[in-house]
Amino acid sequence: MSTAYVPQQPQPGVPAGAPPAQPPTPPWASEATRLLCAGTYLDSGYRDRVIEELHLNEQRIAAPSLGFDAARVLAHALRARRQELLWAGAIVGLWLVGLPLSGWLLGFFLLPSIALAVAPWIRGFTVLPPMYRMIGAFLVRWWGRVFFTAALALTLVLAFGGGSDDSSSYDPYSSSYGSGYSSGSTGVGDLLAPGLGDVGGLAKPWHAWFALAVLAGIALCGHAQRTQFSRALAAELSPQRFPDAANDPAEKVENPRFQRLKQRIRIEQHAPLIMYNEADPFCGAGAAYSTWVLAVELKRDELRKEQQPIGNRAVLEKVRPLLEQLRVPAEYAGPGVRDRLRQLEIDECVFLPAEGLPARDQAPYTPQAFEEHRARAVEEGAEKRRHFLRIRVGGWEEEVVVTVFVRIHTQGRMLVLEIAPHVLTPVRADFKEADRAAHRHRNNNWAGKTAAAIVLVPGSVGRSLAQLGRGAVYLWRLLTGGHAGALPEGPALSVRELGSVEVGSHFQEMDVARYLRSVQDRVGNGVRAALAEAGYETGEFVQKIVNVSNDVSIGRVEGSTFAIGTQASATSVSQQKGSDSNGK
Repeated sequence: MSTAYVPQQPQPGVPAGAPPAQPPTPPWASEATRLLCAGTYLDSGYRDRVIEELHLNEQRIAAPSLGFDAARVLAHALRARRQELLWAGAIVGLWLVGLPLSGWLLGFFLLPSIALAVAPWIRGFTVLPPMYRMIGAFLVRWWGRVFFTAALALTLVLAFGGGSDDSSSYDPYSSSYGSGYSSGSTGVGDLLAPGLGDVGGLAKPWHAWFALAVLAGIALCGHAQRTQFSRALAAELSPQRFPDAANDPAEKVENPRFQRLKQRIRIEQHAPLIMYNEADPFCGAGAAYSTWVLAVELKRDELRKEQQPIGNRAVLEKVRPLLEQLRVPAEYAGPGVRDRLRQLEIDECVFLPAEGLPARDQAPYTPQAFEEHRARAVEEGAEKRRHFLRIRVGGWEEEVVVTVFVRIHTQGRMLVLEIAPHVLTPVRADFKEADRAAHRHRNNNWAGKTAAAIVLVPGSVGRSLAQLGRGAVYLWRLLTGGHAGALPEGPALSVRELGSVEVGSHFQEMDVARYLRSVQDRVGNGVRAALAEAGYETGEFVQKIVNVSNDVSIGRVEGSTFAIGTQASATSVSQQKGSDSNGK
């Protein structure tokens, strides 16, 4: 087993004469991490995908986590699932206990409850489902609502003595029933289900009261579950207390598997050595923005008497200082200027395929192993192992993350410049609204809280059974899947990409364009300066940089590749993404 190595996040340096920049927010305390943690309580589908990727598939290496902490998101996803299963078990238990005590009167509520829970699955979870799905879901939903309302009305009538009285009570040996309920038993109940109108003769008022008590208990469970979540958002998930990760109850769970995976994720997610999946090597970086490759021939500058050999490392060392200058604010801006470029991060990373690795904990994350790979990969032509200069800007509280991968290669008197920008879009809007929803619930009056709890009752048994079923399926897959002993795999998806919107706001898009243009221009200037110092012509390179920059509309050409130069070729390859990945 290799020695555990937890690399530090690259810290932006402050050039001489520049005012000090604000210290960067640690990934585990960022706003993006907090919102993703809150999202695991709001969206069971997102929570299941997080647990499946990071907990079930133990053989999968974690995707790079740019500006957030995937281990903390997993901790809250597991906690949210435990709470959900506990409340689902309580609700199903109330139904099971209430059925015989209510004289099986609650049985009439089961079918509409299941129908209401199934209706969303019939509709589907796409933005615009087919018309037949929408119509089917509409009919099932409203049938369930009407049926449930009729059953509730019948139960209320029975509870208040509508089913029997002193003069005409139910006699099991009698061939007829009293007139107490028969006068009001026709109508909606008989239309919905045969025999529903006659249930009044089969149950007594105390049966109806038990049924109503069970329904009230279910409403209380729904209210308590919402209150639990709203209190969590006001406590450990609040902006004030979230940075205190040491006291986060989700991370204190004494589960050996979780603690082991948490340590592995925190070693892998911020390491400069990236073990990737060949199908999606940039998984975790976001959507590809106008990737381009520029190839030029190295021609000697006749005006220079001396010509020096030029290598990839020499060019990178010329580019890096120019990028670092982007951290310096304008002289007239003052020391308090806020600009995310002041916290621009620059480091070097090496991509290695996960295929062929004997075990997940055998990945070469030690400092010595990384230095060896970097020294060899920086001058390679590259196929599976690739070296990149990585430039990252985290804006909007790490909700908009711009990462530019730069690779330079010189061989055969050709210089190839590869620039692969990627952007992580903001966190989903419903995750951002979690604070507002929780505050509204905590400060609502009793009537609003009661109404919100009652709305949850009709579909409660169907939802609870589905939640317990998903939990049982997950447990079965965990016990029988053999993931712990499987061969390692690269990341299949990023939980950050999964929790992102497709496109940011107009202001955010403007910032993305500014970051990308600034970085790309500095990279081009650095390569030009390196060529000039080594004694090579730069006119052709400058012209082609201008042409490419004019042709590429940042944020509008996704997954494109440009190759310009002698005998250069280009192909456009759309980046492969999972079904839940969001791209721009």
